[in-house]
Amino acid sequence: MPGPALTDRPAPPHPALPRPDLRRLPELAAALAARAAEHDRDASFPYEGVDLVHRAGLLTATVAARHGGAGAGLADTVTILRALGAGDPAVALVTAMTLFTHAAQARAPHWPAGALDELLRESAERATLVNALRVEPELGTPVRGGLPATVARRRGDHWELTGRKIYSTGAPALRWLLVWARTDEPRPRVGSFLVRPGHRGLTVEPTWEHLGLRASRSDDVVLDAVPVPLDRVLALAEPGPDGGRDAVGGAWNALGLTALYLGVARAAQQWLTGFLHERVPTALGAPLATLARFQGAVGEIDIVLGGAERLVAALAAAVDACALGAAEEDAGAKLLGTRAAIDSVQQAVALVGNHGLTHHRPLQRHLRDVLCSRVHTPQDDTVLLALGRAALGLV
Repeated sequence: MPGPALTDRPAPPHPALPRPDLRRLPELAAALAARAAEHDRDASFPYEGVDLVHRAGLLTATVAARHGGAGAGLADTVTILRALGAGDPAVALVTAMTLFTHAAQARAPHWPAGALDELLRESAERATLVNALRVEPELGTPVRGGLPATVARRRGDHWELTGRKIYSTGAPALRWLLVWARTDEPRPRVGSFLVRPGHRGLTVEPTWEHLGLRASRSDDVVLDAVPVPLDRVLALAEPGPDGGRDAVGGAWNALGLTALYLGVARAAQQWLTGFLHERVPTALGAPLATLARFQGAVGEIDIVLGGAERLVAALAAAVDACALGAAEEDAGAKLLGTRAAIDSVQQAVALVGNHGLTHHRPLQRHLRDVLCSRVHTPQDDTVLLALGRAALGLV
């Protein structure tokens, strides 16, 4: 049976981390939304938004109870990310990466004790962002196979990392970088090397010039012989035939990020309904909201988004409950959910025309942001291929 809701759980014996309260989500989302357009326009990282999330106790919500955290599951995380996505999806995305990291440690401890203690102490005092840097210029996304070009070379009492990581979400603000690399041994091993900002040889290049999620600052991270202590490596092992796939971790990623973009679509719907009430064409003499055509379209958007939200929430709860096969359904839910989000925002733009595509209105920003949902793993082509082959009995 799933545990009690996050807001009903008693505080753990270790009170160092900020305590999360999901009842504050609407207020927090509104505060994030107030500056989202500014950060999008300037492509500036929303430091103050991340700090608000930290002070609300949400950035560490998935830290295990045994480490003084609230131990939030995937269902609570989906709720958090949907609300933050409606406020500022860039803040939501960097929050998601940190929540996923803490959740992975809660499920299967793999961080060295000293590094984990350092991470948790810092997280109690300030907003501490963590992200796994895996994508590279030549390799692309590692889920499609291959070894990283980033190399770890043994140098006596430490490793040295050399390589380049692209699409490193939140790069300028990360406090911990989990750099996926291979060793230069005759039989290469792969793993994630824990790197802190400020090391010699570590450079963040401001390369992020993107259509959507501009404030996420998913810049390049360049490593030139960056030293890493021998005990700051996670899961260093020879690559397996499946790339070390973690089905539950994949479900967290797919469902959590889908919820984020459903939040973006809800923000677009909220703007649309307000516009339809405010817009009074001279020839009509009444708000557009009084016309059946607009009423039906808004109803369709509401049904589509509501169905996708319920699917994601139900599947997240099933993953928390360890229901048989639930984690393996994440890919289909991600495809359905992100398509619902994209289609809903595109329909909103089609309904209002030029009004939705002007820079001083937020609908164009929601459209640009929601389109980014397509690039996250698992991508539509791999989902359709795998499910199609399964349905045809070819696996």
